[in-house]
Amino acid sequence: MTLVQLEYIIAVDTYRSFVAAAEKCFVTQPTLSMQVQKLEESLGVKIFDRSRQPVVPTEIGEKIIEQARTVLTESKKIGDLLQTERGELTGDLRIGVIPTVAPYLLPNVITNFLKKYSKLKLHIWEYTTEQIIQELKVGTLDCGILSTPLHEPSIQETPLFYETFVAYVSERSGLYGKKAVGPDELSDDKLWLLNEGHCMRGQVLSICNYKHNHSIEGTFDYNTGSVETLKRMVDLNGGITILPEMSIINYNDEQMQHIRYFKSPEPVREISLVTPQNYVKKNAINTLKNEILNIVPERFKSRKKKEVMGFSL
Repeated sequence: MTLVQLEYIIAVDTYRSFVAAAEKCFVTQPTLSMQVQKLEESLGVKIFDRSRQPVVPTEIGEKIIEQARTVLTESKKIGDLLQTERGELTGDLRIGVIPTVAPYLLPNVITNFLKKYSKLKLHIWEYTTEQIIQELKVGTLDCGILSTPLHEPSIQETPLFYETFVAYVSERSGLYGKKAVGPDELSDDKLWLLNEGHCMRGQVLSICNYKHNHSIEGTFDYNTGSVETLKRMVDLNGGITILPEMSIINYNDEQMQHIRYFKSPEPVREISLVTPQNYVKKNAINTLKNEILNIVPERFKSRKKKEVMGFSL
């Protein structure tokens, strides 16, 4: 039994295909298949049911793969120890970020990282919360940045900051003349929402207990995963949308004319750095956390969750 063989069975389990697993491991499919077969022969069991497509692990195979993930994770910690001893950051850090955070938080973080830690390569994907959780569980991501709590026992959450929501209001909306808005005032206008699958959609619906009013909805629904698109739809078609406060940090005076804060208690979301419970690359992930905290406005970090209306996913 070798670490390479364990890596191969984890890859097959992750991608449910010998061909895809071989591509991800940068070997030929016959080479990977031969090593998996050798492992099965040495253990005297079948790890995968090859008669099914996509390939699935057998009952004993699931247990072996779970243990293999633990073994590989522990083996990688040796590299962490060496990096810490040498005081350097090298290798790769794979990060998943929800789309309602990524464009407003990451550009400055990435710029600082590239200047300070040129030997550490960042790989960043914009994923939904569900995708990030899944990728963390199978080991294809090292960490994620998303809204919490998740209520996932296998995921460790480190809160970074608390971000309020604000309303972006059309000049044609009855709310435009108000200084602040209450959640109960939102249901009388067209509300533009993110696609299903984005956690912020559920949070927004929770804010206003919104119910579809077909006379307001009009003749079409527009599905998007972009906060910027929602703002554009309000500008062109009227109504309102709800934005994370981070997205308006660089607004000018004219743009701020469309922003309305909520009456107390303000709706807020907790943004956290998440990892598997038993994770590697602790030095790199801790450095990422510190770089994020360095650029986040102080008011985001000083808020107490109990002072505002938070959300559970």
